[in-house]
Amino acid sequence: MSVLLIAGSPTAPSRSTALLDAVGERLARRHARIERLAVRELPAQPLLLAEWNHPAIERAIAQVAAARVIVVATPVYKAAYSGLLKVFLDLLSQNALKGKTVLPLATGGSPHHMLALDYALRPVLQSLSARHILPGVYASESQIALTPENAYQVHNDLAERLNEAVEVLATEGLKLPATHGFEPVPFSRVRCSV
Repeated sequence: MSVLLIAGSPTAPSRSTALLDAVGERLARRHARIERLAVRELPAQPLLLAEWNHPAIERAIAQVAAARVIVVATPVYKAAYSGLLKVFLDLLSQNALKGKTVLPLATGGSPHHMLALDYALRPVLQSLSARHILPGVYASESQIALTPENAYQVHNDLAERLNEAVEVLATEGLKLPATHGFEPVPFSRVRCSV
């Protein structure tokens, strides 16, 4: 039941990585085994020159192969996913995502770029033989705010969409039982009036 979170942003911290982390936290609560791959941390020359035998590139490709579920996050630039993510996806074999469930995530400056998930990223994931590509989650900059502590915070409306996406990912990709009812509430938050 392994999940690989692929961060396709060339910067850190980033809104798309914050979105990816929010999904990772939700999956961890469901006891999924999480692994992470930040494409920007791969060595640039072997990545750009497609040096498949470089140890870091081999490890990254092996992570993709070992995962049952892939969650990929990218910023949207000029109506397309990041060039960094493109370079990495180009290294993968034609069947690299065969039998895997994929959840695409993207962030952009405005809602006008939300179709980049369907028209730019989804066809590439499809060409890599993904078994099931779930409906993606797109967030604009206003939905992931930068706090005074230099951290990103997901707004409530986006958090609800992420909850729904993770529920589908857990039940369809990881074959975990669906959650029903309310989330557990710590005893310290229980209030009673008589």
